[in-house]
Amino acid sequence: MHARLTYSRGTIQITGDVVVPFARYDSREGRYRALAYKYRDIISFLKESDIEFSDDVLDPVPCPFFDVKITLRSYQEEAVRRWFNAGRRGCIVLPTGAGKTFVAMDIIRRLSVSTLIVVPTLDLLDQWKERLSIFGSDIVGEFSGREKELKPLTVATYDSAYVNAETLGNRFILLVFDEVHHLPAEAYRHIAEFSAAPFRLGLTATYEREDGMHQILPEIVGGKVFEVLPDELAGEHLANYRFKRIYVPLTDDERERYEKAARVFREYLRRRKIMIKNHEDFQKVVMATGRDKHAYDALRAWDEARKIAFSSSNKIKKLGELLDIHRNDKIIIFTRYNDLVYRISRKFLIPAITHKTHKDERRMILNGFKTGVFSAVVSSQVLDEGIDVPDANIGIVMSGSGSVREYIQRLGRILRPKNGTAILYEIVSKETSEVQTARRRRRKTAARGESVKAEMDFD
Repeated sequence: MHARLTYSRGTIQITGDVVVPFARYDSREGRYRALAYKYRDIISFLKESDIEFSDDVLDPVPCPFFDVKITLRSYQEEAVRRWFNAGRRGCIVLPTGAGKTFVAMDIIRRLSVSTLIVVPTLDLLDQWKERLSIFGSDIVGEFSGREKELKPLTVATYDSAYVNAETLGNRFILLVFDEVHHLPAEAYRHIAEFSAAPFRLGLTATYEREDGMHQILPEIVGGKVFEVLPDELAGEHLANYRFKRIYVPLTDDERERYEKAARVFREYLRRRKIMIKNHEDFQKVVMATGRDKHAYDALRAWDEARKIAFSSSNKIKKLGELLDIHRNDKIIIFTRYNDLVYRISRKFLIPAITHKTHKDERRMILNGFKTGVFSAVVSSQVLDEGIDVPDANIGIVMSGSGSVREYIQRLGRILRPKNGTAILYEIVSKETSEVQTARRRRRKTAARGESVKAEMDFD
């Protein structure tokens, strides 16, 4: 009995008189076929069954031995050890600022095999290329909309890796998914499924997804093999921190407009007998907007109510007070909507960064923030993930969601190693849906095993 394994467009083809688990019989070609990520399992099965086989699956980019030194902290060394002990597969969860990139680089150094690093943004792609240059700039390639080059260490965006998943699938031995919580998306998961790479590493500060789709990660990357929470690193490796939630009232006019908009949404839910208990329940309303005008009107009213709560006059007033108190600190202000970003920027003469900000202007602003030219920056969700942000010690959340991921990412922006104590403020409009959102996130954070360092300030 003999089998031959070959790679074809994201799949492993098994030729020969062999029945292989993990594979389906392709009657058109008279052979078994499996998604490429099952390659390692198929090899193990053939060896354990004493079945002779020839393996023509991998055609990796040639890779040299990496003779470089990377110094790790104790918890980073433990993360590397756990990943190797888990069979060179799995996800490592570390807070923002805790050095996930260096963990990956040490794994790359130890293995010295062709590696594809997949990242969500071009900004992150550039940062990875710069970090990987210690291995030699001539062996670091980019696979994106800008250029496509395969090198021993290739950094690709999720979008480009997805579009080219079938052609990249047998060219690398190690896959590294930065911000791996993006991978379970219906399209992006094909990057992992169509790849035969036997070694896989996922990196993130927030493993769980609101939709629960992180549950597929153990199958296509490997499960959570190591996790450290911010509290565990605070003081020794990251800044100590406090979390202060500040409640402010709406003005009479804002209250009237808020209640009017909120009433439209509540009435729609009542008529349709919908109870919003989780993300999936809310998505039912979103999906209904395509066929139900009342659902569309209700969703618009819900959005209007949120904008009133997020950008209330008293929030802006409280922000001014905090900016005055922390005039000698470095501050990042987080918002959800761009119009609030620009409103804050104009009122307090603070540089703004949104998705519309040109790369050169963004670099200029962040460099000015780093060197002390600017003491504060305000941003929508652009700085939550994927951009190296200079050290700050004060974060002010003007508007947020119930997402633990968003909270952890924003907290990570002020936890870079430094002396002193960082403070993350959240300004919440009283008697609005923001109150329930903040409480829901607090419960999720506590359930995650992290202490909730909160100080209530009822202004």
